[in-house]
Amino acid sequence: MQTTTDRPTAGRLRTAWRAANAPVAGVPRWAAVTAHLVPLLVLPSGIWRIVTVTFNVGGGAGKGSGEVPAWLPIELYVVLLSVLSELLAFSAVGLVARWGEVFPRWTPGLAGRRVPPALVIIVASAGAAILTVVWTVGAVAVGRGTTVQGDPLPADFPLRTDTWDGLLAIGAYAPLYAWGPALAVLTVHYARRRLNRAHRAAPRRARPDLPRA
Repeated sequence: MQTTTDRPTAGRLRTAWRAANAPVAGVPRWAAVTAHLVPLLVLPSGIWRIVTVTFNVGGGAGKGSGEVPAWLPIELYVVLLSVLSELLAFSAVGLVARWGEVFPRWTPGLAGRRVPPALVIIVASAGAAILTVVWTVGAVAVGRGTTVQGDPLPADFPLRTDTWDGLLAIGAYAPLYAWGPALAVLTVHYARRRLNRAHRAAPRRARPDLPRA
């Protein structure tokens, strides 16, 4: 049974969450929607990995250990990978929210300080470029029937068009191809917004007095 004290607590948490991730002034609706959409682009592939590998639904398609260390169970690795991917994807919200401009209170030694725009722009730009290149190269390789290294695809490769499980896997991974471009668009908007704001806030130099005739 839910107690009355649980509801106010949940309400406060929900309000605090919305306030922390709400778009700052000057962010258009399209940018806010795009930023909050990025984690949803990554979610289907994470769910698919956990369901098929960790819970072994559908035969555990593509459950090969790959480069996973022997001491790390593949089931745990998949969960950690999916959670990490979601956290990285959620960082896109920082390009429109206040915590992308001012360090939040829980940041040790940096709480309340201004986030350097150059740092965010460089990191986000690098991330967008890497994601775009990695997924583009991967798509081209799979289209040729090879891995990124040029080896033939294994027999249990999950992304296939001849089975329902394979089509489901393709549907789960397809949104990832929009992750890099979406992050790039948000980064450009973030850079323009913050740099323009810094330019407007900078003190203007006084014009020298011209000699009178």
